[in-house]
Amino acid sequence: MLHLRMITPPDRTHAVLRLIEESVGTTHLVVLTGAALVPAGDVVTCDVAREAGDELLHALRELGIDEDGSITVEDIDLTLSKSADRAEEEAPGEGVDAVLWEQLSDATHEESTLTITYTAFMIVAMLIAACGVVLDNAILIVGAMAVGPEFGPLAGVCTGLVRRAPKPAARSLLALLVGFAVGMAATTLFSLVMDALGLFEQSMLEQPRPNTSFIWQPDPFSFVVALLAGVVGVLSLTSAKSGALVGVAISVTTVPAAANAAVALSYGDVDQTWGSAEQLLVNLGAIVLAGTLTLYAQKLLWRTRRGRLRRTPPAKA
Repeated sequence: MLHLRMITPPDRTHAVLRLIEESVGTTHLVVLTGAALVPAGDVVTCDVAREAGDELLHALRELGIDEDGSITVEDIDLTLSKSADRAEEEAPGEGVDAVLWEQLSDATHEESTLTITYTAFMIVAMLIAACGVVLDNAILIVGAMAVGPEFGPLAGVCTGLVRRAPKPAARSLLALLVGFAVGMAATTLFSLVMDALGLFEQSMLEQPRPNTSFIWQPDPFSFVVALLAGVVGVLSLTSAKSGALVGVAISVTTVPAAANAAVALSYGDVDQTWGSAEQLLVNLGAIVLAGTLTLYAQKLLWRTRRGRLRRTPPAKA
């Protein structure tokens, strides 16, 4: 269940109440007339089944409540209520399958904005990966994958494409490109410093590396795994199962491929640089493709159920 708290202009409170009463999956409706001070208005709260939440939020925004008042949405961990049970039963589908597009856009906006923290995570992840590829240490590679923040911008690109929102998509793409560019530049410099200190050697990069050679040798499985990871990553965001994102992060070699390319570049190894860049592009492209198609599929699925999200008025006697 979701808990909605709204500040509504007094002249639209009646329309909001009628909308909530006509929507399936709603319950626990409360109205506090004149309770809001900034912005001034009435406070309306209700609970709604997650599977009916997106349609209700869309209708509330059409009434301009977000512009002249406010809409706050919270997840409810536990509700002990027969009324809530009935609301969830009458709402079509399952809550775990529902997509709250506004929530998804907000989440990807936060994760895909180019910030100092995001850039720092990207740099540190690539430095860890650089140590991993030179030492042929799979544990360091997995750690770098888990630290890398690149899935946020990737999800932002997918969301922007599906919602036909060019500005969020462009913002996410900028964060992705700048993050990788800065991270690779820092890793190249890091490799040169480590070489000067005698901690990195070109022979360590050129020798057989059975644990990490896949990073710069893309094959069809690289594309397949990235596709599957893109599907799971988007599903984990839309269903609020964020734990699955860890599995997504350690399934694709985006950050390690970029780090290997940077280290190889510092030694002038064109073959490894190009192979790593190809691996990186394959993974990024496959994730965006799979994520976009997954969101489109979810959008089409719930569009077919929209007609069931209104209560049928009782027949007149």
